[in-house]
Amino acid sequence: MIGQPLSIHNLHKTYPGAEHPVFNGYDLEVEAGGLCSVVGVSGVGKTTLLNCIAGLDTWEEGTIHVNGEAVPKGQSEALALFRRRHVGLAFQQPHLLPEFTVLENLIMPLRIDGTLAEIGEGWARELLAHVGLGDFAERLPSTLSGGQAARVGLARALIRKPSLWLLDEPTGNLDPETAAEVFEVLLKLHEDLQPTTLMVTHNLTLADRCARTVRLGIRHLGES
Repeated sequence: MIGQPLSIHNLHKTYPGAEHPVFNGYDLEVEAGGLCSVVGVSGVGKTTLLNCIAGLDTWEEGTIHVNGEAVPKGQSEALALFRRRHVGLAFQQPHLLPEFTVLENLIMPLRIDGTLAEIGEGWARELLAHVGLGDFAERLPSTLSGGQAARVGLARALIRKPSLWLLDEPTGNLDPETAAEVFEVLLKLHEDLQPTTLMVTHNLTLADRCARTVRLGIRHLGES
């Protein structure tokens, strides 16, 4: 298991000029290796929650801890190190770099932070095999289908073996059949590696298949 427990306590978050807070004393506990869907109406704060956990957004009050380690709010260098150790992000659009191969896209985060030698290209190839793309390492992104590109995005978010796998609508731009296929890959990755996973989704069918559903309420209190 690569996942570690996540704890959010008394989170307060209001965007400048907003009439209402996004979060007003929000609490959440997720066990190590948990698989949680995050649901709620548009604008209720689902993506904001992921961004705060990842240290990509800040907040006024409250704490966020991963295995007892606080997200170092407002400390850029410490945040970069925190994300490197703990956070893997995947989005609705995988944003693969078109001039690089699938394998090169996968190992790009390791080249950027200088850990490729430590983690090794072999792990990237293993991840590609995990998502059914072992023979696609030398292909360019332009040759992939939408579902295949989404699989690469999921794998890339796990390249550093993060404690947290934060997924923001990872199947949101796919047709229902392809979304279901990609979700099966997601479930297999989670089963094999057991990162602590939060998946924002509007697809309630997929959300219901997660072990737990975190529901954010319209008045920003959050219910889980």
